[in-house]
Amino acid sequence: MPFWILHESASGYGLFERAEAEEIATSTDEIQTAIQDFKKFNKMVQNVGFMPFQSTENALENINAISEGIVPELLKSFIEMNLPKKKKVTLGVVDDKLATALQEAIPGIKCEKSAAVAEIIRGIRLHFDQYIKELKNGEIERAQLGLGHAYSRAKVKFNIHRVDNMIIQSISLLDQMDKDLNTFAMRCREWYSWHFPELVRVVPDNYQFAKLACLIRNKGDLTQDSLASLTDALDGDEEKAQAVLDAAKASMGTDIAEVDMNSIEAFAKRVVSLSEYRTKLFTYLQKKMHDVAPNLSALMGEQVGARLISHAGSLTNLAKYPASTVQILGAEKALFRALKTRSNTPKYGLIYHSTFIGRASTKNKGRISRYLANKASIASRIDSFSDGPQTSIFGEKLREQVEERLRFYDTGAVPKKNLDVMREAIAQLPKEDEEMEAAPKTPKADKKKEKESKSAKKESKSAKKDGKKAESAKKKRKEASSSEDESSSSSSEEEKKKKKKSKKEDKKDKKKSKK
Repeated sequence: MPFWILHESASGYGLFERAEAEEIATSTDEIQTAIQDFKKFNKMVQNVGFMPFQSTENALENINAISEGIVPELLKSFIEMNLPKKKKVTLGVVDDKLATALQEAIPGIKCEKSAAVAEIIRGIRLHFDQYIKELKNGEIERAQLGLGHAYSRAKVKFNIHRVDNMIIQSISLLDQMDKDLNTFAMRCREWYSWHFPELVRVVPDNYQFAKLACLIRNKGDLTQDSLASLTDALDGDEEKAQAVLDAAKASMGTDIAEVDMNSIEAFAKRVVSLSEYRTKLFTYLQKKMHDVAPNLSALMGEQVGARLISHAGSLTNLAKYPASTVQILGAEKALFRALKTRSNTPKYGLIYHSTFIGRASTKNKGRISRYLANKASIASRIDSFSDGPQTSIFGEKLREQVEERLRFYDTGAVPKKNLDVMREAIAQLPKEDEEMEAAPKTPKADKKKEKESKSAKKESKSAKKDGKKAESAKKKRKEASSSEDESSSSSSEEEKKKKKKSKKEDKKDKKKSKK
């Protein structure tokens, strides 16, 4: 059976035929040795045809179609024109999606993907400029570079997850900043505590400690006049400011040189600026989560919801996950370790950081995590696939359901049914009737109305027919009952006549007997 190879390049499509007599084409090791020499390789693989792209836009359309597993019309016509139609043909292809698409689009073609095919295509790619003599030196590299830039630009521009990427980057930076700020604050405490060790007990907050380290500098310079500035740095807490003054008077710390104090102050200022930027970043994340996934953020919180989206890769991927996957999302290592050692699987992953898990009792943590994962899956699907305006009503209702479930585990109070809760949420949605009246009518809506009116007419006609049938049946029943009454009355009259006749005959018999 003849064997053909398809090669897709940035310049166009190339079709090659493997010589049947060459046994070298069946072994990958021998192919690798033959690839280096073009003369040997040309005897084994011969060029049949080449279809160049007309422009960069045409090349981009073809590569987009191939990446999605669709056979372009240009490729289909090129293969049909160069391959024999009567014989069954085996075509070597690198991509699995393209192989299945070609088998469906063109009958009589069997696509093959193997190590030998990959090595042959590698040789074709290496000697492609020698096979296609119309291509000058450097044209293939320029075509590859231009098409690569155009393809990447289109993928980035039309990425449906570009909004989710902002959330993913924000939560990743927020988690990293929490770790770094904790390390920097501990270093700032240890460094400044050589001079003022009592300040750590009075002001345990890292941000306020760094602000006071910048403000105080030398504890010996503190006087009663510094009380106002200390109160401002401590957010208006005058008692704590007075405690700082009292601790400074009785401090046991050592004196520090001015050069060292300048280094401590510079580092403390950096900690303060990072803490302020962390607050701004969290505000930005909250706004993004309310815009992209309002129901998930209302149910789980902004940080936990953002971590779930980041771990899944996008909101759409999270919406496609079942509730059982959402429950253990983030605990994959523990899951596979438990499966390997045949021990108990983890009950929760990233959703452990939710407040509901911490509020549940120890025996109910697994149950509430399973219930919370179920509601989180519903909320993510509403956020991802709903077409209407974004609203957090469903997320708030789902949160109320989780609260009721917690009360049910503690007190036994029966929670509401899910169907009733969803009906309440739908009732609270903004009415769409006014929007439909204000919106221009579309032909699809008109067709729907026509279909509904036709179906209503058909139903009314069928109802009328059923009513007529019922009336006719009633009439028949009445006629049957009246005929039965008449027959019964006539039979009763005949019986009466017979009785009278029998009485008369008896009287006559009696008279005769007397005589």
